[in-house]
Amino acid sequence: MRTITRILCPVDLSDTSRLAAQHALLLASWYQAAVTVVHVANPIVVPATDWSRASVDMSAILTDEERRDLRDRVDGWVKAAGLDSADVVVEHGTPANRILALARALPADVIVMGTHGTSGFEHLVLGSVAEKVLRQSCCPVLTVPPRARTTSALPYQRILCPVDFSDPSRAALDVAASLAHDGRAQLTVLYALEWPSEEFGPFTPGYRLEVEQSAAARLREMVPSVAGCPPRIQVAPGKAYREILDAAAAEGADLIVMGVHGRNALDMMLFGSTTNQVVRRATCPVLTLRE
Repeated sequence: MRTITRILCPVDLSDTSRLAAQHALLLASWYQAAVTVVHVANPIVVPATDWSRASVDMSAILTDEERRDLRDRVDGWVKAAGLDSADVVVEHGTPANRILALARALPADVIVMGTHGTSGFEHLVLGSVAEKVLRQSCCPVLTVPPRARTTSALPYQRILCPVDFSDPSRAALDVAASLAHDGRAQLTVLYALEWPSEEFGPFTPGYRLEVEQSAAARLREMVPSVAGCPPRIQVAPGKAYREILDAAAAEGADLIVMGVHGRNALDMMLFGSTTNQVVRRATCPVLTLRE
């Protein structure tokens, strides 16, 4: 079973990042993990008035008072979560780059961060920092949308884990089962069965039923036993991301845990991919893992 010993939680002191910190501290409590909270002070680039000269890079440096305020806020979050302490790091530079570098240096087992998209186009792009971290992270990433404040609860009571029988989805199921261990949460394991176009041949009701039953049997073999609250098995014929989002909404999922097949730039730019659609549209936190 995958273990979590070090959690990295970037914050910008907004309400969204505070919500992300609450999720990070919950995971820390469950796994007895250490937490590093990082705040990246972003440099300010001032264009030069003389075109023969380069722009001036003015590094944003936190004052002693601002550092104390950051430490006090984090201490308050830690105390509210019933934990002893958390490390606080202040970095200077481009936020996404510094977060990724720190994740490698620690090394972090998971990054927990908020997203800022709320509606329209912003609902799709998440915010440039979260976008880059998702694309390039060397470890799993838990994204927490601002909508999670009203659509999910802490601690997690209902966890949804979509699978496609691949190695990444098996890794995701392993983590989901550990989060639901000893009946802490109800785990639902979902397989979305996407049918090819009827142009490739007719699919009779009998054949469809046979395929769905076969998929359910594979799920039962794949799903680990969880003490106290056996996982639910669900096969949903339809477009994968729609079935995942519909199931999360119908069950009031507090968390979606899913595997990712790749995080290169093209993968994350293609809005049609299942993981991208779920991360962008979910109203609860989404934990993504890759092998």
